[in-house]
Amino acid sequence: MASIENWPVPTAAAGVVRADGTVLGTHGPVGHRFPLASVTKPLAAYAALVAYEEGAIELDELAGPPGATVRHLLAHTSGLAFDEHRVTAPPGERRLYSNAGFEQLGDHIAKATDIPFAEYLRQAVLEPLEMTSTSLAGSPAKDGVSTVADLLLFAAEVQMPRLLDPRTVAEAMSVQYPGTKGVLPGYGHQNPNDWGLGFEIRDSKSPHWTGSSSSPRTFGHFGQSGTFLWIDPDAGVAGVTLTDRAFGPWAIEAWPAFTDAVLAELRG
Repeated sequence: MASIENWPVPTAAAGVVRADGTVLGTHGPVGHRFPLASVTKPLAAYAALVAYEEGAIELDELAGPPGATVRHLLAHTSGLAFDEHRVTAPPGERRLYSNAGFEQLGDHIAKATDIPFAEYLRQAVLEPLEMTSTSLAGSPAKDGVSTVADLLLFAAEVQMPRLLDPRTVAEAMSVQYPGTKGVLPGYGHQNPNDWGLGFEIRDSKSPHWTGSSSSPRTFGHFGQSGTFLWIDPDAGVAGVTLTDRAFGPWAIEAWPAFTDAVLAELRG
């Protein structure tokens, strides 16, 4: 894990956690608050799943563009464009990664609960998990700020849910709309481009931001601010790394090697 010291970034922190909350190791300033960029999405998705279990919304109710549902928005199959609130495809046809989709999801939940989405996220996820250094000020797609310490709490929760029924989390890490093609930002066209409910699923994607030894069941998210969170159910661990350098060729080179080294150490 100390290899992050050699990364071409001003600041980096990382941690690995088991399902029972045991932190196996950390490196760097784990209390430093970093912009999450799209690592915000799994947090927003978890809040959406709490809203579902509370009965405020249904996964298959209409939301977003005509014909789309909450499930479509979570799985990036609503047909909305990347950063624009315009429809570019029918719902369920293509995996069009969409910040706009998560923004419409946040609006939908805010209307259903009569609570601003950032506040709902705080009440539903952040406060119960004691993620006191995490906040959302803006888009549910990309404007979260957090620490490695807080995200390790979240990663432990996803592995052994207390806020949600484990069956709901199992659904979130299962492929939605199997066989759907699309572009994985930063890594090009993937066929299929598998996704769960707010979590990207590794499967057989190549190239990919996780490690070559990561199991196909690995799921999570990375962010353009140089951040990632993965959960490998087969290894029984989750990894979090936050930096303050934008995603680019450096990350494409460094991240898989880092993950492979972490998994090798655990298996060794």
